[in-house]
Amino acid sequence: MASYLSNQINIGKDTEKKLIQVGINSFEDLVSIGAEDAFLRVRVIDSGACLSFLYGLEGAIEGIKWNKISPQRKKELNEFFKMINM
Repeated sequence: MASYLSNQINIGKDTEKKLIQVGINSFEDLVSIGAEDAFLRVRVIDSGACLSFLYGLEGAIEGIKWNKISPQRKKELNEFFKMINM
């Protein structure tokens, strides 16, 4: 069954494969799980997942390019990323 995650903005085939590996099989799954929790799941299988990856997930959820995320939301994501990397 195809997931069509890679049809979403910011989600390429590689990201799609990683999301499916961690049980996120559809865009609806990604939206309900949220960027932070999806990122934590992917981090289990890809310790190199970076802040840009997190931004990409958030942008996909919002339906915008990752670099169009609001400054406030970027700040929240940055704080989250720093916290999990302590």
